[in-house]
Amino acid sequence: MRSKPETIANVSVREYCFSKKQIKGIVEASQFKWTFIWSFSRGSLSVSPPLGRALIEDALLRFLLKKDYELEAGNEYNFTISAKF
Repeated sequence: MRSKPETIANVSVREYCFSKKQIKGIVEASQFKWTFIWSFSRGSLSVSPPLGRALIEDALLRFLLKKDYELEAGNEYNFTISAKF
């Protein structure tokens, strides 16, 4: 029986601004690295660069929605994606 494919994504929260209602950070998975801005009041997520963005965007948004009140600037987090990058 083969194990399910998975990739560990590492998230670094660089800025958590309550007045702007935004979280800024970096997410890395396999050889890819993206910056993100999550405007939690609007529920919008911006991920750049576009290369490989489709691989991470949905999984990152689910992670942010689940952990938003636990996230702090300067900390690092990780989550598992059910796909091999």
